[in-house]
Amino acid sequence: MPRLILSFCLLLPLTALVAAQQYDLVLESGRVIDPETGLDGVRNVGIRDSKIARISTEALSGRHVVHARGLVVAPGFIDLHQHGQEMESQRVKALDGVTTALELEIGAPDVGQFLKSKEGHSLIHYGTSASHVAARAKVFGAPLPAEVIGLHAGIPEILPKSGPATDQAATPEQIEAMRQRLRAELDAGGLAIGMGIQYTPGATRLEVIDMFRLAAERKLPVYTHARSAGRVEPGSAIEAVSEVIGAAAVTGASLHIVHINSTCLRDSLECLAMVEGARARGLDVTTEAYPYIAGMTAVNSALFNPGWREKLGIDYGDLVLPDTGEHLTKQRFDELHNSSVTHWVLIFANTQEVVDNVIPNPLVMIASDGAVGHPRNAGTYSRVLAQYVREKGTLTLMNAIRKMTLMPAQMLERSTSAARQKGRLQEGADADIVVFDPQTIGDRSTFEKPMEPSVGVCYLLVAGTVVVDEGKIVPDVFPGRAVLGPGRAGASGVH
Repeated sequence: MPRLILSFCLLLPLTALVAAQQYDLVLESGRVIDPETGLDGVRNVGIRDSKIARISTEALSGRHVVHARGLVVAPGFIDLHQHGQEMESQRVKALDGVTTALELEIGAPDVGQFLKSKEGHSLIHYGTSASHVAARAKVFGAPLPAEVIGLHAGIPEILPKSGPATDQAATPEQIEAMRQRLRAELDAGGLAIGMGIQYTPGATRLEVIDMFRLAAERKLPVYTHARSAGRVEPGSAIEAVSEVIGAAAVTGASLHIVHINSTCLRDSLECLAMVEGARARGLDVTTEAYPYIAGMTAVNSALFNPGWREKLGIDYGDLVLPDTGEHLTKQRFDELHNSSVTHWVLIFANTQEVVDNVIPNPLVMIASDGAVGHPRNAGTYSRVLAQYVREKGTLTLMNAIRKMTLMPAQMLERSTSAARQKGRLQEGADADIVVFDPQTIGDRSTFEKPMEPSVGVCYLLVAGTVVVDEGKIVPDVFPGRAVLGPGRAGASGVH
């Protein structure tokens, strides 16, 4: 009997030890890549309670095991510039390897409403900046509606139509009212101040600086679409980039210039040299790009105020309606530009040579500017991996992953400490993980079929929950959580 008791006692701690080492999920024998530590090797990854609990060369035991031999296991991609927040867009983002997609360029019109509408209903993580554009429209008596219907249902209407609210200069009292609105939006959980200066041409240089001052006061960054594009002076892309770098310099605010390829076009490398020079002199300036030659925006926005053809170096026929493929004429453009209904239009203003030079630049992180109607919504990340890593060889796999994970996570750290657990594949990090086949991953979306999902993403984990399983979306799981700015009462970052 004593021997039996002794055996039973020895068995108890052994059983407890095995249970302690049992993981919720194990990714087995994949090529694990972590851009922060430089890890690139075959490992087993154990997931427990939404976190990466173990990375090991030794076998791990899990309730569920994914055999990842021959596949890349990397941090989930972080998109800092995603307009389409409805479920249709979330699904194609997930199949493109994205685990966090944030509306930071311009921001949702109402931060609190945006966050509430997505709670418990999101496939991937979400968040937004506080919108200067929306605050300005509200102060001018033309508030933006929270949502639109039709093709872009579920996407906040972030761009005001051309008119007094976009084109007129604000009084000092109106600027202060904007700042009060933005303070409230930051208190509601906004991650930054989002600006679309090209869409509010009436905003004076002083108004822009005042918004940067507010960001600096809150120790938060400004994400901005610069004032203008093209080469025509005054109003060139060089001037526009100079304006926001100058605003960052005089206020101390961190600055993120969105889609530098789309703003600077043929002068993109000159604009990148300006960013590099600013950084070399101690300014906190970052930027991003997407791998397509066409942009997309609202045809009745202030971007198309008189003189747009000369500034952009294009004509009416370079504008294409995404839902029909129709190339515009002057008559059709005038009709749509003067419409009270928002119409989106593709803008073919760039060259492949420019894009091919911008994407590999070490200063550039990848962000999609995604919304329904443009292939970048569904294909940005797979396209970079297919074209620039596998086909052109201008990026290493490690550097491509760095641009999609660690660099945006480090930018996001300026808004929330929770971002330190993202963009890495390390023990203790969030279990936001993409598992893809490096030989087959690629985009399938085109300008004719912009919502065609990418291929090659085999598995996707969001907070440890599998949302893509063997290349297919898992139904009825919504693990996406809000990424919150520090103003939210009691916010620790991600909820």
